[in-house]
Amino acid sequence: MKMIKPVVNISKIIDAYDVIVCGLNGVIHDGCDFKPEAISALLNMRKSGKQVILLSNTSMRLRELCNLLYANGISPRLFNNIITAGEVLHARLQACDVQYAALGKVYYNLGVSDDEKIFDDLDYHSIENSSRADFLFAGRITGNSPDDYMEVLAHCASLNIPMLCVGNDRVCRVKDENTIAAGLLAEQYTIFGGQIITIGKPDRVILEYALEAYHDINKDKILLIGDSVPVDIKAANTFGIESLLVTFGIHSQFLGDGYIPDVTKTRELAISTEAFPDYIISNLRW
Repeated sequence: MKMIKPVVNISKIIDAYDVIVCGLNGVIHDGCDFKPEAISALLNMRKSGKQVILLSNTSMRLRELCNLLYANGISPRLFNNIITAGEVLHARLQACDVQYAALGKVYYNLGVSDDEKIFDDLDYHSIENSSRADFLFAGRITGNSPDDYMEVLAHCASLNIPMLCVGNDRVCRVKDENTIAAGLLAEQYTIFGGQIITIGKPDRVILEYALEAYHDINKDKILLIGDSVPVDIKAANTFGIESLLVTFGIHSQFLGDGYIPDVTKTRELAISTEAFPDYIISNLRW
């Protein structure tokens, strides 16, 4: 079994890595605000000569995320590259990828209207009647409970309407609480017998996309930082790179919010999800 090592400051381990793949929600953003301590850590990484990639399962397009960074006084140049699941999906739809082309062109949006930017300049349009849609689209979710979606999910599954889900996260962190995310709806849809197509971590393809420019760097020189064991840590394990789990994120109710992470509880969580981090830190700090 892999040894899980607690760290208080990432500066203690950072020299071993050349490329840092960093998540957004739960790592440098709490669902409402950016975390100053985490942003400071990234700045120090860049000053130390590290390549820093922001890789998020968010359905936001790249421009929207960059605008969010600017609005909070953070230059996107802090990162060597920024990849969002929403931007990757837009590119796949634009390229008429066979998997996505088979979905059709008419969708019913289960989430926020802003996510429809994914379909900008493409021959897709939304519809208000889910029964007449070619596919369901799930990005950022506003409901408080999966029960809010059960009726439409059950009905559309019975009609064999597929679902396109951006991100595989079942929950996301907003301040000190977890809220439901699109992955939870996708999971429920499969229970109803529905077909789903997802894009985002832990799928290997999005990490390959993010690290395409670094194919000549040994994998043992790459570190992934995230707050979700079944999403971020699973992605790192699948890709064969080391990982750092931020414990004060979506798992904080189970792992606690202590300054020094709980290794025993983290190992228990890792065993249950079959995904093992190399390091744990309560919050990203230099």
